[in-house]
Amino acid sequence: MKAIGAWDRFSDALRAEGFRGGIETDRALRAAMSTDNSVYQITPDLILAPMDAADMALLAALLDRPEFAALQVTARGGGTGTNGQSLNRGIIVDTRRHMHRLLAVDAEAGWAEVEPGMVLDDLNERLRPLGWFFAPETSTSTRCTIGGMVSTDASGKGSRIYGKTSDNILGLEIALPGGLLSSLGPVPDWARGTLAAAEAAARQGRDAFIANTPRLNRRFTGYDLERACPDAGAFEWWRLFLGAEGTLGLISRIRVKLRRIEAEKRLLVVGFDSFANALAAATPLLAAEPTAVEVMDERVQALAEQAGILTRLPPALQVVPGQRIAYVFVEFNGDDPALLAARVEQARDIVATLPGAGAIHAAADLAEIRELWAIRSAGVGLLGKVDGPARPVAFVEDCVVPPENLPAFVDEFLAVLTAHGLGFGIYGHVDVGCLHIRPALNIDADADREKLVSVSDAVFALTRKHDGIFWGEHGKGVRGAYLREWIGAEAYAALQGVKAAFDPQGRFNPGKLVSPRDDIMGIATTPFRPFNAPEGDALTRAFRCNGNAQCLSYSEKTPMCPSFKATADLRHSPKGRADALREWHKSRDPALEADLLGVLDGCLGCKACASTCPVQVDIPTMRGAFYADYFGRHARPFADRLTLMAERLSPLTVALAPVIAPVWPLVARIAARAMHAVDMPDRLATRLPRRYRLRACDLARALPDRTVILVQDWFTALFDAELQRDMIAGFQALGYHPRVLQMRPAGKAAQTMGDRAGFAAMSAKLVRLLDAATATGRPLIGMDPAFVLQLRQDYPKAGLNPPKVLLPQEFLLTEALPAARNADPVRLMMHCTESSARPAAAAEWAQVFAALSIPVETPATGCCGMAGLFGHQQRHQPVSKKLFDLSWRKHVGDATAVAATGFSCRCQIERLSESKARHPLGLIAKALA
Repeated sequence: MKAIGAWDRFSDALRAEGFRGGIETDRALRAAMSTDNSVYQITPDLILAPMDAADMALLAALLDRPEFAALQVTARGGGTGTNGQSLNRGIIVDTRRHMHRLLAVDAEAGWAEVEPGMVLDDLNERLRPLGWFFAPETSTSTRCTIGGMVSTDASGKGSRIYGKTSDNILGLEIALPGGLLSSLGPVPDWARGTLAAAEAAARQGRDAFIANTPRLNRRFTGYDLERACPDAGAFEWWRLFLGAEGTLGLISRIRVKLRRIEAEKRLLVVGFDSFANALAAATPLLAAEPTAVEVMDERVQALAEQAGILTRLPPALQVVPGQRIAYVFVEFNGDDPALLAARVEQARDIVATLPGAGAIHAAADLAEIRELWAIRSAGVGLLGKVDGPARPVAFVEDCVVPPENLPAFVDEFLAVLTAHGLGFGIYGHVDVGCLHIRPALNIDADADREKLVSVSDAVFALTRKHDGIFWGEHGKGVRGAYLREWIGAEAYAALQGVKAAFDPQGRFNPGKLVSPRDDIMGIATTPFRPFNAPEGDALTRAFRCNGNAQCLSYSEKTPMCPSFKATADLRHSPKGRADALREWHKSRDPALEADLLGVLDGCLGCKACASTCPVQVDIPTMRGAFYADYFGRHARPFADRLTLMAERLSPLTVALAPVIAPVWPLVARIAARAMHAVDMPDRLATRLPRRYRLRACDLARALPDRTVILVQDWFTALFDAELQRDMIAGFQALGYHPRVLQMRPAGKAAQTMGDRAGFAAMSAKLVRLLDAATATGRPLIGMDPAFVLQLRQDYPKAGLNPPKVLLPQEFLLTEALPAARNADPVRLMMHCTESSARPAAAAEWAQVFAALSIPVETPATGCCGMAGLFGHQQRHQPVSKKLFDLSWRKHVGDATAVAATGFSCRCQIERLSESKARHPLGLIAKALA
């Protein structure tokens, strides 16, 4: 039976047998699952998201039925692979969505058991109170899963001391047709034949395997015949799965070895005048016994400088504009402060002797060390943000050679790139001989695809010449096409024997690494993902998405991406939405279009992706472009038409508020029923006294000194009387004369819903009004951060140039402020759009409160779940409430006064808790009273 047409029957059989997880053929989800952080794209047919190991075992058992013999299956974790490891046709098993639990911890013995979909940072955050951590420190730790790390044998910073993932695994459980097989328990009878066949093949090829694998810290893994067949002891079959990339079966449970958190940490950052000198510094610095030595070349530094990231560096390490510096990061960990101090001094002495060494900075504070490493990571993420059709891509980026061979290897590697006319960026782990070199290619161009093959072949040969390994950190994936040549015919035949024992029909991640057939995927014959949109296309950012997947962070403390945090569903992420938009752009498939509508409807429009994503994949803006196209061909829903009308007529509603106010509760109930909405504002804001109002016709008159012009959006003008009072009271208490500018809607709803004509009309009127207000010479201060950031982010993209409207804290930072006496503490909660677009916003407010002598705390939070109309819509209540519970609920409800900068956030707190939040200026007014 052919696999095509079997998906419905297989899905029906799963449900009939009691499979409790997700079973989906949604085209948008399949598009999201068709890419990773590589240049490849393979669309699967069916997505399964098992709830637990029992679901996985059921899946494996059903696959063994004769009628499903042609179906193939590939496991997927965080999808951060750089080589297409988890891309395939057939079934994708999404372990990230449900199988992300910490199952057991033994704090005395130092191990933990986890499900394969658990995220690395999540695991370590839970282990931290116990004094333990799981060692491999990957650059994608906020979203990579333990199962994916096991499958690719991931590595990262500190591996010279801590080893790779495979060095920190104690055992596995896998799902086979006969049931669950655990390395930590007895072997069931049904599995004995499988293990016997695997052992026979492994032992037969062990000597050839060892002869063809260099003795390196970053050792070769994946079907590791050497450690699976120790010189003394029983066959350790589970070691074959470490680095096997799902080609042997489904991993359902993992026991990891833990390491004690060292009490002390130090970091030296050194600037060198060239990458060559930075690279040459690595070997001498090893004498000081650091935990890690990493480099960042001048190209990455330049990108970080352009993005403003280097302003977060200590002053000694900052450069004048245009200056090119290569940075070396040297970390020391331990429990003995005196020993660490000696090592740091030894490293300083070594640096003093090195050519090209410049400024040096030593950090001992853990928060500062995290920030410095974050700068390095952020700079690397920007490699995908370069302009033009060619961008740095990961396809030869994790080769490992003995550290002493690294300078010669790099010289020859760069000569290969120069010969092909390719630019590049470099960073990596020089202490273990692993550099990440990303050549810039336009994957859409046939010539560059040919260069990909030519460079791959040349670098593979160089790696062998310098006694290295072609796959040192990020797994093999499609680059496994070189495995047969690298390992040799005898060892490869043994790997085939192992594959045949566990997967006799070759159905697990077929075409990768090892196969009984001649069907290994090629680096140029595997389908490539589209790389560029036509110039000026509204969906160009969807094509720029490189699958880095920073948007898939699990942490409730980070803004991006709220809908993914609430659902763990890849299609409800910026990456997933970008994939679906790109596929729709290419195919215009009506069925995909229908699925895409649902996916885009789940976006909260918080704009975190527009600023936090390294390549700024701005989903809300592209959603507006898609809606403009779609609703140019289809009728709009009544609820959308009602919203657009309400925004367009909002100035009239404000003007008629005294007349409308008595009947507004009835109007609100009728509108809520028509819009399928809940908890809509049931009262209108009362009109401000005349002395505070600033009409357009008043702008020609001179305004008194210390006047500040407050600018509001239509929602706060209509429904947030308390904000207006708080802003006025706060600025008055600080000695200013606040005036509230006549409201003109900014067109937020029109822009969001793709009503281009409506947005153009409203935005043009608002810009004219703001220009006139700016001509008075008085500062303009926005009353809601989402409104201010719309002017900054969205208006320029639409070709508009509004004058500067400040956030309140931006204005107050430069002012002389009075001190309050005996002020009560305040807990300040930031609007997620504000904290993502302006990461310093919380710190700026903290400076303002400190100047006022008001105690303040600014907890890190994600989205509150309201996001304008999103939290009012009936269909979004589960996501809205879950987001509030994830991130905000624990910060409200005690005796501390709560301030929130966003109108939506204050509404959500009042709606879903017993607390009430004020705008910060309201609490400032209270403290100064």
